[in-house]
Amino acid sequence: MFWDKLSEQLIFAGMEAESSDDIFEKMGSALIDSGKCRESYIEALKEREKVFPTGILVQDTGVAIPHTDPEHVIDSAIAIAVLKNPVEFYHMGTNPSEGMKVSVTFVIMLAIAGKQHLEMLQKAIQLIQDQDVLRNLIQAENAAHMIQIIKDKEEKEHENS
Repeated sequence: MFWDKLSEQLIFAGMEAESSDDIFEKMGSALIDSGKCRESYIEALKEREKVFPTGILVQDTGVAIPHTDPEHVIDSAIAIAVLKNPVEFYHMGTNPSEGMKVSVTFVIMLAIAGKQHLEMLQKAIQLIQDQDVLRNLIQAENAAHMIQIIKDKEEKEHENS
């Protein structure tokens, strides 16, 4: 389950950030401070984003899913931020030098250890593809509410499978 990798200390509602690097510093520091990631995590995020951008547009909402290789992670975790003001990310699947950008307001930062990397990335994408869930997460009042929204979605999917 995706929701069981979440903790209120790693969820940021109304985060103020000036750039993607600012987001990486704030969210990455929280993951490092929580003991989930190695000191190399933030720099690895920045370097990976230069080569493999993570911004996508879901309906009218800009979303980024930054992540690193597992060697920078100690124990799997997920950090989420709803940004107070949009921040530009390069669009996933494009060459950053081409300049295709997405104004991002929602960030899911993955810190995945071991071989779960692709599975967790797929779950993150499934989560944000549900427009109602994404809207509810962006409008959530606090971290506990965000976790409950994700838990409810996953439990409903589990019941239907």
